[in-house]
Amino acid sequence: MQDKTNVMRILDQKKIQYTSHYYNPQEAIAGLDVAKLLNENPAQTFKTLVTVAKSNNHYVFVIPVECELDLKKAAKAVGEKNVEMIKQKELLPLTGYIHGGCSPIGMKKSFSTVIDSSALDFSTIIVSAGRLGAQVELNPKDFEKVIRIKFENITI
Repeated sequence: MQDKTNVMRILDQKKIQYTSHYYNPQEAIAGLDVAKLLNENPAQTFKTLVTVAKSNNHYVFVIPVECELDLKKAAKAVGEKNVEMIKQKELLPLTGYIHGGCSPIGMKKSFSTVIDSSALDFSTIIVSAGRLGAQVELNPKDFEKVIRIKFENITI
């Protein structure tokens, strides 16, 4: 049995049901590769992206690993004129997570989070558990019990 991540501890604390999945991070880092390695549906496996707006506000977007974030739709979803991806070197100090192990749950600060509306097509979705090699699978509606979220169509 693998060690629990902070994400798993938060879900346990909130009594949210989830399933953990583990993989060898040396075999895959990119979300699509992880989905294939674990034989998961790429449409049901989501990646976490962090952006910044001209207002200097940061926003988190959670989208299927097989999709691209539509920056115009993303900006509109959070009421900004535009957003852009943060630089990779800013990810760890801002969120507490490294590239490939970023989860929308358990970040250093609470950011407005938008999950692609396609998540509602599934009874569960899979996201990073906060470190390379670990994922959690949970009901998309359960994110509301842990972080501020809304569902919008934000992919290309």
